[in-house]
Amino acid sequence: MKNILKAVVLLLFTTATVSAHDGHKSKQDSTALQADTVVNEQSTGEEHTDHTRISEADSHDAHAQDAHHEKKVTADLADFPTIHPLIVHFAIVLLIVGAILAVVNIYFIKKELAWTAFALVLVGFIAAYLAGRNFHPHTHGLTEHAKLVLEQHDFWADWTINLGFIGVLLQGVNLFIFKSRRWAMAIVAVVLLSAAYAVAQAGHYGAQLVHIEGVGPEGKFLELEHGH
Repeated sequence: MKNILKAVVLLLFTTATVSAHDGHKSKQDSTALQADTVVNEQSTGEEHTDHTRISEADSHDAHAQDAHHEKKVTADLADFPTIHPLIVHFAIVLLIVGAILAVVNIYFIKKELAWTAFALVLVGFIAAYLAGRNFHPHTHGLTEHAKLVLEQHDFWADWTINLGFIGVLLQGVNLFIFKSRRWAMAIVAVVLLSAAYAVAQAGHYGAQLVHIEGVGPEGKFLELEHGH
């Protein structure tokens, strides 16, 4: 009888031990399952966030591309913050070429070259005057260094206008009065070369303002209410 009771007690103890072990294991499995579920949810959430970010980036790029396509390939004059650069390039080219022709004509003494130089310098002077007076943009918010560069640009622009005007007058006098005499042509050539040097210096400081100081592109540092 005692042996039977011992066997029953041993069986009950074994059963309880196994049940407790299974219960503990089930609890661990459940905890691990919950942890895996949380990790999976976080991973899914991150993937959703990444997908959302990618979608937003793609949408932004698409809008940027649409805006780019909406811009006109050929801009109108009214689209420019100032048309000063469009005019002043005529002055640079024409005054320099006119001065070169005047120098060359000292040797050839051709009336045709003299008239061509006169026409080029005349148009170049008009372009320089318009660029420096009527279509010179007003600025604001410049750095101290940019102001110094602008002063040099304006200084040489004024000399370009003055020397260009004197060169046009002298070339006209040479054509109608001195009849293209070599000594008169030499004087005119010196004045026109001086004008060409002045416009080259003005162009140099103008390029420095735009490409180094950042004045002008997209209307930066320009007072657009003053017009073009």
